[in-house]
Amino acid sequence: MRRVLNIRVLVVAAAFMVFFSVASCAAVPTGEPIKIGYLAILTGDGSTWGQHEKEGAQLAVKEFNEAGGVLGRPLELICYDVRGRQEDAINAARRLIYEDKVCVIGGTNYSGLNLATASVVENGKVAQIGTSATNPTVTVDPETNKVRPFAFRLSYTDPYQGKVMADYFFNKLNIKSAAVITDVGSDYSEGLKEFFVERYEELGGDLKGIWGFRSGDVDFRALLTEMKASGAEGVALPLLYKEMGLIMKQAAELDWTPAFIGGDGFSPSMQEIAGEAMEGSYWVYNMDLLNPQMTLLFSRFEKEYGRPVTEPSNVAYAYDLITWVADAIRRAGTDDPVAVRDALEDTQDLRLVHFTLTVDEETHNPLNKPAAMMVWKDGKLNFLEMWAPQDNF
Repeated sequence: MRRVLNIRVLVVAAAFMVFFSVASCAAVPTGEPIKIGYLAILTGDGSTWGQHEKEGAQLAVKEFNEAGGVLGRPLELICYDVRGRQEDAINAARRLIYEDKVCVIGGTNYSGLNLATASVVENGKVAQIGTSATNPTVTVDPETNKVRPFAFRLSYTDPYQGKVMADYFFNKLNIKSAAVITDVGSDYSEGLKEFFVERYEELGGDLKGIWGFRSGDVDFRALLTEMKASGAEGVALPLLYKEMGLIMKQAAELDWTPAFIGGDGFSPSMQEIAGEAMEGSYWVYNMDLLNPQMTLLFSRFEKEYGRPVTEPSNVAYAYDLITWVADAIRRAGTDDPVAVRDALEDTQDLRLVHFTLTVDEETHNPLNKPAAMMVWKDGKLNFLEMWAPQDNF
C-alpha cells in the first residue's frame, strides 16, 4: 500500500514539475486584470477558516499569474472581511459588484451569509461560489424549488452529511441511542440537525432527545447532565468548532464519555479547547487528506506563508475555487460575469486538488461528491474510509 501511495505521489509531483517548468517560461500576463471577489471571515469566530481561505485563494492567483494568467491577463483577488455578519456580507457583495466590478465572488463558508447575499448577486448578475456553505437553500430557492441562477457551491449539502452522520453512527459504530444538541439560532446547525434526526429515526435509532442552546452560550453543563441521564450512547454535534470543543470538554468534566460525531463544522483547532476530550471523536469530512495532490498543495502553502496548514479543507476549497473560476473564464473566453456564470454551470469533469467536479445544473451542487470519515486519535485527525449511506440519494 505504501509503495502504491509513493507511486501516486511521484506521478502527481511530476505533473506539478511540468506545470512549474511551463510557468517559469510563461509569458508575463498583461492588460487589465481580471477581478475576482472574495468574502471571508477574517475577524471573530470562524476567522481561522476565513484566513486560510484567503491565503489559499491568494496562492492560486499567484500561481496562475506566474503561469501566464488567464486569457493572457493577470488575475486580481479582492477580498473583504465580513466578520461573520450578514449585513457585512451584503455590503461587501454590493461593493464587489458595483464598485470593484468583479466577474465572480468566492465565499463564504457560512450558509447564513450566502443566503443573505443571494438576492444581491442575482440582481447584480454576478455568480457567487460558496465553499462549505452546506444548507441546500443556498443554491435552491425553497419557495420555488428552482435553482438560484447565480449561486454555486463546492461542498456537499446538509441533507447529505446529516444522512452520512446518522448512517455511520447507526450502521458502522452500532450506536443505537443518541442525543442531539443544536444551536437554535443557526441555519447551519438547525438544518444539519433536522437531516440527522430524520435519517437516524428512519434507521430505527432511539433518539433520546434534542437539546438546544443559543449562539454565544459557553456553559453546557446543565444540558449535558440531562443528556447523560437520558442514557444516550452517542451525541450528534451539528455545530461549529468552538461549541463542539466546549461541549466535549465539559462532558469529560462530568465524567461522561459518549461517542461524538460531527459534520464539517469541525476544525483541528478544537483541540485547543477540548484537549484530550476530543480523543475518539468522529467527523464527516469534506475531502480525503491522504490525496497526494493535497499534500503537495500544503507544501506549497507552507513555503509561501512560512507556517504549516492548520485548516486543510479551507485552503483546498479556496484554491480549487480559483481554479474552477479560471477554467470557467478560459472556456467563456471573457470575464463577462454572465458568460462566466454560464461556464461555471457547464463544468464537467474538472480535475481539482480535492476532487473531480461536475456541476448539477438542477442544483448547482457537485455531483456525487464523496464524504470522508475521520477520527481524532493520538492528537491528530486520521482518515478512516470513504463512506456513503447504504441507499442511493
